[in-house]
Amino acid sequence: MSSGRQAAAEPVIALVVAMGENGAIGRGGDLPWRLSSDLRQFRKITMGKPVLMGRRTFKSLPRVLDGRLNIVLTRDRGFVAPDAVMARSLEEGLAEARRSAERTGVDEIVVIGGEDVFRAVLPAASRIYLTEVHASPQADTWFPEIDRGEWREVSRERHAAGPKDDHAFSFVVLERAHGTSA
Repeated sequence: MSSGRQAAAEPVIALVVAMGENGAIGRGGDLPWRLSSDLRQFRKITMGKPVLMGRRTFKSLPRVLDGRLNIVLTRDRGFVAPDAVMARSLEEGLAEARRSAERTGVDEIVVIGGEDVFRAVLPAASRIYLTEVHASPQADTWFPEIDRGEWREVSRERHAAGPKDDHAFSFVVLERAHGTSA
């Protein structure tokens, strides 16, 4: 017997990352550049969506990201962040994000790092919001290698460095090529 209501589609798992030409994403617990334009884009992409991140990424933020459910992956049972949801495994974090997406009617879960979280989630991701930073800074945190044959570029906007940007950059959206998701 049908209720007449279709089940909501599974939310898309999207990675949101700013990456240097050398794969750099972080240095010393922070970003290896200042890009105000990217921070505005990050807010626009993530607002209203469940945001999944590792503990070190969460600790690098000045505060909980407003207007978004912050889900923090940590194996440290003693770590508690007020106004954020703690998840002890990737599966637990994704389940919480899916419940939130369904409750709020959003079609995307966004993953914002760091390196280990990106590596773990990459096989399940179907979209990447990539800010290509046109620089190769020194770093200690890297984005995992992706097989570009598994992804297709659906948009690209190149930008010169603005007044509060250290480097020129491009906003790129990649979608997993049909039939290649894990």
